[in-house]
Amino acid sequence: MFRKDVLSVAIPIIGEQTFVMLLGVVNTMMAGHIGAEAVSAIGMVDSINNMFIAFFAALSVGATVVVSQYIGKCDNNKANETIKQGLVSGILISLIITILMWFFREVLINSFYGSATELVKTNAKIYIEVTLLTYPFVAIQQIASGVLRGCGDTKKPMLISMIMNVVNIVFGYLLIYSASLGIIGAAVSIAIARVTGSIVILLILFKGSDIIKIRKVFPFMINVEIQKNIFSIGIPAGIEQVLFNAGKLIVQIFIVTMGTASIASNTIGMSVSSIINVIGNALMLAATALVGQYIGRGDVDGAKSTLIYLTKFATGCLVLLGFIFIPLAPWISSLYTDSSEVINISSQLIRSNSIAMIIWPMSFVLSSGLKGAGDTKYTMVTAIIGMWIFRICTGYLLGVVLGIGVLGIWIGMYTDWLIRGILYTSRLRGDKWVEHSIV
Repeated sequence: MFRKDVLSVAIPIIGEQTFVMLLGVVNTMMAGHIGAEAVSAIGMVDSINNMFIAFFAALSVGATVVVSQYIGKCDNNKANETIKQGLVSGILISLIITILMWFFREVLINSFYGSATELVKTNAKIYIEVTLLTYPFVAIQQIASGVLRGCGDTKKPMLISMIMNVVNIVFGYLLIYSASLGIIGAAVSIAIARVTGSIVILLILFKGSDIIKIRKVFPFMINVEIQKNIFSIGIPAGIEQVLFNAGKLIVQIFIVTMGTASIASNTIGMSVSSIINVIGNALMLAATALVGQYIGRGDVDGAKSTLIYLTKFATGCLVLLGFIFIPLAPWISSLYTDSSEVINISSQLIRSNSIAMIIWPMSFVLSSGLKGAGDTKYTMVTAIIGMWIFRICTGYLLGVVLGIGVLGIWIGMYTDWLIRGILYTSRLRGDKWVEHSIV
C-alpha cells in the first residue's frame, strides 16, 4: 500500500539523496582512474572528514526537529527564528573545527595511517588540506537543507544537490583530466561544488516562501530558548555521530594494516553501498521531518504508524536493490578500478552488503524517526553500544585476529546494525520515546 502523504515528502528526498550519493561516487570513480593510491587516500581522508560532516548533519537534525515541530504546531515565526539561530551556531562551530583541523591535519594522517605507503599518505595530506576548508559550507548546506525538509519543502534540497553534481562533474573532468591535476583536481572540484551549493541554498532561504524565510539578520541576538531546543537534540545526535564515526575511523585503521588493495576495496565497497542506500537515507530524513511534524501536532499514533510504514517501505526497496546488485558486483567494481585483486575483494563486500540490507532500515530509519520525536539520548547510547562493543570488537576478531580480512570488518558492521535494530524496535513498542517533545 502506498501512502501519498508520505511519498510526496519522501520522493523528492530520494532524488536529493541520489545526487548527494553521486557527488561522492563520481569523485571516487574519477580518482580511481588516477590510481589505487588516489582512491585509497580519498577513502582514508573521508573517514576523517565524514566524522565532522556527520556532526554538522547532527546539528541539522536539531534544527530540523525543532522546525518540524513548530510547523506542526503552526508557529511559523518560531520556525523562522530557528533557521537563523541554527545557521549562526552551525557556522561558528564549523569555523572552530576547521581551524583546529588545519593545525592538526598532518598529525592526524601520520597517526592514524602511518602504516600506509608514502604515496598514499602524500595524496591524503593533499586531499585533506583542500576539503577541510569546505567544512563551514558543508555546515550551511546541511542545516539549511534540514530546515527546508522540516517545513515540508523537500524539492529545493533536491535542486541544490543536482546543481552541486553538475558543478562537481564539470570541474572534476576539467581539473583531473584536462588540467592533469590528479588528486588536487578531485579535491578542488568537490570543494567548488560545496561552496556553490551553500551559496544557492542561502539565496533560497533569503528569498523565502509563504512558510519560511530568513528576514532580519543584523543585529543578531542569541535566542536562548531556541538554541537550547536545537542543542538538546543536536548535541546528543552530534556526540552519537562523532563517536560513531570515530569508531569507523578505528575500523579504517584496521583496514590500513591490510594493504592498499584492501583500503581501495573498502573505499569502493562503501561507495557502492551508498548507491544501494539512497532510498534508505532518503527515508531516514523523511522519518525525522514527518515524525517531528506529527509530534508537534500531538498525534502520537500518526507518528508511530508513519515511522513503521517508512521502515517497512525502506526494507522492501533495499532488499530488492540488494538482489539486483549481487550479480552485478564485479562489473560495478570494474567501473572504479582495473585491478583484478581490488575487483575481487570489493565484489565480496558489495554482495555481503546487499544481503545485509534486510536489517539496515531497523537500525537507521527507526533511529531517525525516534530523533524526530526528540528521543536523541536513547539513540545516542544505542549507537555507541552497537559501534564500540559489537562493530569494533567483532570486526577486529574476524578481520584481524582470525585473518578474514576486510570482509570480517564488514561482518562486524552488520552485527552492529542487527543489535541496534533490535534495541530501536523494542523502544518503539513502549511509550518513552514520545516523552521528549521539544515544543
